[in-house]
Amino acid sequence: MMKSLLIANRGEIACRVIRTARKLGIRTIAVYSDVDATALHVRMADEAVHIGPAPVRESYLLGDRIIAAARDMGAEAIHPGYGFLSENAEFAQSVQDAGLIWVGPNPASITAMGLKDAAKKLMQDAGVPTTPGYLGEDQSPERLKAEAEAIGYPVLIKAVAGGGGKGMRKVDAAADFADALLSCQREAASSFGNDQVLLEKWVTNPRHIEVQVFGDSHGNVVHLFERDCSLQRRHQKVIEEAPAPGMDEATRAAVCRAAVNAAKAVDYVGAGTIEFIADGSDGLRADRIWFMEMNTRLQVEHPVTEEITRQDLVEWQLRVASGEPLPKRQNELSIHGWAMEARLYAEDPSKGFLPSIGRLDTFVPGEGCRIDTGVQQGAEISPFYDPMIAKVIAHGPDREAAREALAKTLGDTVIWPIRTNTGFLVKALTDPDFAAARVDTGWVGWKGEALMPNARPDQGRLADAAATIALGGGLAGFRLNAPPRREACFLLDGEAISIRFEPRTDSTAASGDHILVRQAGQVWSLDAWRAVGADGADHSDGTLLSPMPGRVIAVMAAAGDSVAKGQRLLTLEAMKMEHSLVAPFDGHIIEIGAREGDQVLEGVLLVRIGKAEDA
Repeated sequence: MMKSLLIANRGEIACRVIRTARKLGIRTIAVYSDVDATALHVRMADEAVHIGPAPVRESYLLGDRIIAAARDMGAEAIHPGYGFLSENAEFAQSVQDAGLIWVGPNPASITAMGLKDAAKKLMQDAGVPTTPGYLGEDQSPERLKAEAEAIGYPVLIKAVAGGGGKGMRKVDAAADFADALLSCQREAASSFGNDQVLLEKWVTNPRHIEVQVFGDSHGNVVHLFERDCSLQRRHQKVIEEAPAPGMDEATRAAVCRAAVNAAKAVDYVGAGTIEFIADGSDGLRADRIWFMEMNTRLQVEHPVTEEITRQDLVEWQLRVASGEPLPKRQNELSIHGWAMEARLYAEDPSKGFLPSIGRLDTFVPGEGCRIDTGVQQGAEISPFYDPMIAKVIAHGPDREAAREALAKTLGDTVIWPIRTNTGFLVKALTDPDFAAARVDTGWVGWKGEALMPNARPDQGRLADAAATIALGGGLAGFRLNAPPRREACFLLDGEAISIRFEPRTDSTAASGDHILVRQAGQVWSLDAWRAVGADGADHSDGTLLSPMPGRVIAVMAAAGDSVAKGQRLLTLEAMKMEHSLVAPFDGHIIEIGAREGDQVLEGVLLVRIGKAEDA
């Protein structure tokens, strides 16, 4: 077994590898960019090396610099994780040429599976079923269009060097083919430096089925069963599970056998995933499941396989890379229960799932599930890297138990102020179609708005939160309505809203002028509406602005008056409630910016106060 290991990655996967390496007594070396200097993977590792600025092309993609770091630190091996350089055959070869152990497949295997067209031809020769399509070298628009017509629309155009959903276009009719081809080729050239494409028959009700395979340097290859990754958004996996719903034993045996044959065809060593596309319109059938591609690395979703097989796949990687045989034979592997994983991202569903960056002030995962993460509370979500916060993995005796556990853990997770897709995940997990496993790769798209999280918490949650804030005395200057109910103005994520609530008297309840409201995985900030200058507010310059549009109904001071801290100066009526502005400190009135009866907009100067010592 190796004694030292450099992890050529960051975030969640770097932390994941470090945990297993530590368990095996292996010294770990992290690498980091400028913005990752205090990242969790750096703190977890035994040692760490700075490799450059934040942009990946100046740090995590610099293979020569990473190899130099490994040599300088006395590392015996390099683990690439996933992404970055993990499927770069040239880097893998350079690692081996430097006399280091490469924790991954042979460079020749990466090359053989790296181009989709070549890989499909190789699989056809090995007897692995492939999707009907065109893999020819003639890339002229005329030939490609003729082949598309021969296959029959709809067809899928795919970049031969593609991945991650890039360089893919579905074409429904001949009239759309030319534009879709040009668009696909441009994206492929930009993303991969290769504009060649292949054509595939578009599969009705497509399901994404993949098989985890593992080989060693002694000629052994096994599978660790299948995963279903059909729940995707724009070709990006969202929720993965194992085993695949509706997979009978005969179909499982056929698909897993094909995956093992695929791995053997390239003399595969290490962890790999054979991806298949299945026509799910008539259930899962072996004759309607076809090879798509091979990922020559550890997958993001590998934990669901670990949970159902009770194996540590990173440990398998390290043992195999050290020259040991596979830890288990095929007949020693079996499925135990059901596992489901959700990818929790810092992204805002209400803004088209754009990344949400900034400080992770609050990060409290729900209990009951495995949490694989590369961040902790207080960390910064950077714009330079993938915005995944965590992978949440549930395991149970059956699919329903795993689904319910995952939904509950996500629902109990509190993250603030970063926006996340947690509410979206909970909506998907609790949807009747998903609960019944009626899902294909297009499901998220056609469900549309039904999966979008609610814009606000329900009135009951708001009322409870408002009552908690009121209990703490956090409300300044609101009018009491007819007892026993109260109504006051609050700020929900900075937006003024009126909330009716029942006053509370339980003195043991938490209280204050700020609270996080949680519901179904979503988090909102509810703050007491404090008229600018209310007790405890910080207005050191003495400038009191209108916090919202309203009408000035009373002015209780004039320019030149001396005032004491907390003295009421002006009353604003907004949303049928009165809100008082009070002096933030002892001083004198320099200016009154409004008269009684004036209608004022948010942000308008109402009062300016000078401190007493400045008089």
